[in-house]
Amino acid sequence: MISYRNVAKTFLPAGPPVLSDITFQVETGETVALLGTSGSGKTTLLRLTNRLVDVDAGSIEVDGVSVMDQDPIELRRRIGYVFQGIGLFPHMDIRSNVSIVLRLLGRSASEQQKRSDELLMMVGMPPDEFSGRYPHELSGGQQQRVGVARALAADPEFLLMDEPFGALDAITRDTLQQELLSLKQKLQKTIVFVTHDIFEALTIGDRIAVLNDGRLDQIGTKQEIIRSPATQFVKDLFGRPRAQLEAIDA
Repeated sequence: MISYRNVAKTFLPAGPPVLSDITFQVETGETVALLGTSGSGKTTLLRLTNRLVDVDAGSIEVDGVSVMDQDPIELRRRIGYVFQGIGLFPHMDIRSNVSIVLRLLGRSASEQQKRSDELLMMVGMPPDEFSGRYPHELSGGQQQRVGVARALAADPEFLLMDEPFGALDAITRDTLQQELLSLKQKLQKTIVFVTHDIFEALTIGDRIAVLNDGRLDQIGTKQEIIRSPATQFVKDLFGRPRAQLEAIDA
């Protein structure tokens, strides 16, 4: 479980808060989609979760322990992080990219290779075909699959995903969304998934947390948010044609 309690963050001394009084929990095995416009604080909340930046006020707990009481390096190795920029190392082949965390953890070369091959198969990239390639030899969708495999390498309980499919074309994005749902069902990971796309949030999230100008307007299932929006912002955000929303809801 990940717990956010009255979380606040401001980057400029006299500037407006990026996040204000954020409180909610992500239950074990649940996917919460963080939905909001650019600048609403979604990515900042992820970065606070694995201590890429630290909270100004409030607390974040992972497995019942405040992240501020955990070594940031160890914390980040326990939490898989997938982001839009992917961040693959261009000078490393795909197997090395996937297994880099295992190497940092001191795992043997044979264990690194075995785990890398397992994960490449899991994300639909047979190691015989892809493990020796380099990032520039892959499509955007393939690179994103490698990013997911790398995030899963150390078998983390938690995954933070920051608009991982946002730069992809619609068909590839839809395919990867469905593959992520299949992986989630198989692996039972706890996931916080950032998106600015309403329909992606509806597809991916067990619950949706709507951020608006650094505040949490509402969190709930897609049915709750569609049928009972808590604020005018949420109502407007989900004001797409009812038929489309009901088709996803079906």
